[in-house]
Amino acid sequence: MPLWLGVAPFSVAYALAARTAGLDAAQTMAMSLLVFAGASQFTAAGLFASGANPFSIVLATLIVNLRQLLLTASLAPGLRHLNAWQRAGLAFQVTDETYAVTVRRISERLSGAGLLLGSNISLYFIWQLSTIAGLLLGGVIPNPASLGLNLVFPLSFSVLLMPYLRSRPQVAAALVSGVLALAAHLLLSGSWYILIGAVGGSLVGALLEGRK
Repeated sequence: MPLWLGVAPFSVAYALAARTAGLDAAQTMAMSLLVFAGASQFTAAGLFASGANPFSIVLATLIVNLRQLLLTASLAPGLRHLNAWQRAGLAFQVTDETYAVTVRRISERLSGAGLLLGSNISLYFIWQLSTIAGLLLGGVIPNPASLGLNLVFPLSFSVLLMPYLRSRPQVAAALVSGVLALAAHLLLSGSWYILIGAVGGSLVGALLEGRK
């Protein structure tokens, strides 16, 4: 239950922001059911609002979720007794919160399957309920944008980004990505600024990491 307090408000905010971005209730709910990744859902909704093309939306959400590769890989030792389908099912629902409560148990060379499954199902359930609550709340607010929900996207991205800025290469990559994206947005039409910022920042980060 303590984990619910961290994800429920975020899910409500996602639903309100998605409706503000122009997604209908079915699309908003489908994303929560099928994607179940707060950062990716905020990213997709924000790009949809900006008129980005489908390719850019898919690419950006994949980049945002790349960290899941590292999270699930570190959980693998405690799930070896499961078959591939079972591991895939657990991996789909892994979040930062469920990872945090499971990885310690696995580090003690204990199976984390039961704990991971229980926490995954619990958070998935509360995420869907909170999305519904956000949709209902949005229905009684004439203009959700008047609440300043246009700020939800950049603020959410900033909060998600800050914990990963632990070294100079990471900070440099984030700054270069932001500068390139802003410049491309001012100089080019369409959503090319997303790709330019992402690729430019990634290259700078990789080059600086390689020199360490």
